[in-house]
Amino acid sequence: MKIKDTCLLFIVLLLPIVVVQAQVLQLPNDRPLTLRPLLQQLGTQLLEGKKGSIVAIQPETGEILCLATHNENDSADVRLAIAKAYAPGSTIKTAQALILYSEGLIDEHTSIACDNGFLDGNIKVGCHKHHSPLKLKDALAQSCNTWFISTFMSMINDNFLYENADEAINVWRDYMKSMGLGGPLGIDMRGELGGLLANANYLKQRYPDGWTGKTILWAGMGQGDITLTPLQMCNLAATLANRGYYYPPHIHQATEQYALPQRYLTRRNTKVDPKAYKPVIAGMRRAVESGTAASINTAAYQICGKTGTIENAGKDHSAFIGFAPMNHPKIAIAVYIEHGGFGADLAAPIASLIMELYLKGKLSKTSQTKAKRLSAINTLETQQ
Repeated sequence: MKIKDTCLLFIVLLLPIVVVQAQVLQLPNDRPLTLRPLLQQLGTQLLEGKKGSIVAIQPETGEILCLATHNENDSADVRLAIAKAYAPGSTIKTAQALILYSEGLIDEHTSIACDNGFLDGNIKVGCHKHHSPLKLKDALAQSCNTWFISTFMSMINDNFLYENADEAINVWRDYMKSMGLGGPLGIDMRGELGGLLANANYLKQRYPDGWTGKTILWAGMGQGDITLTPLQMCNLAATLANRGYYYPPHIHQATEQYALPQRYLTRRNTKVDPKAYKPVIAGMRRAVESGTAASINTAAYQICGKTGTIENAGKDHSAFIGFAPMNHPKIAIAVYIEHGGFGADLAAPIASLIMELYLKGKLSKTSQTKAKRLSAINTLETQQ
């Protein structure tokens, strides 16, 4: 069979999948989608027996490459990706580091000791075992709660750089908003909702007796007064991949009949100091080389990532954001699995398979076996 004929057969075989995708996502079938059918197939397979979502974006364009979801009713539910706001857990430590660095509160040499967790009065936040003290790159690689809680509190309580805590939290929120977090991104789909980024007015209502950095320290590690959708988490990964900007994510392609609205072609720059990205991305790379995401390291291409483990009622949620390759990013991704355990348990390996398929065109035999093993894991049973 000639190459041309083979390509035509491939397109014909995948066409029904594209139509089904449009129906599941409640989109008009006459508009071509940016989704990659093979990624959708793999994502759907990996989410079997789980409640969660996989979102992948092409950083240089904002095109959505994969938008796979699965709920407890054994069906796709796009709201899990674009309308359900979750605590982002330690994935947000990347954004925290960017803000703190930009504000001059830390640099790559900032060193903080951690003795198995953060302790302040009657508050104790655990941290897994790692060497101490840690500088920025290793704090990200090891996902040290003490490091990020301490530095976040130092920002909120800094009465020299800011007039008061109200100003500090509003500055923090403005940075986060500039990264596309905490509110709808304007995806070309119905039903997108935002999340929560605390500002001074919100905190005054929530804590009428007053608040300090200690009151909201949980936000430093991605819990408490901060929630994001998986789409926003993926967009954060895209801004990291691009070193400071993003194009609003969209799921429709431009055609002769339908021009892509200008808002999807307009670059959005973050407020982050461009110098902040180098050490933060180095920390994400170290997380994959020798940190919490070491299980997905590969010599084929450099993955940069950040795991997240989110405490809640029942088993923890599993999250991961990342991009690859490190220096010429082609894909940014976020995976969020409810009750999936540690971020390294499910979210990170699932993300690695999606990235491999996109970057290499196929899964290796080892990865095919891994995909079958991950697909067989049923997290819904643990919730019953």
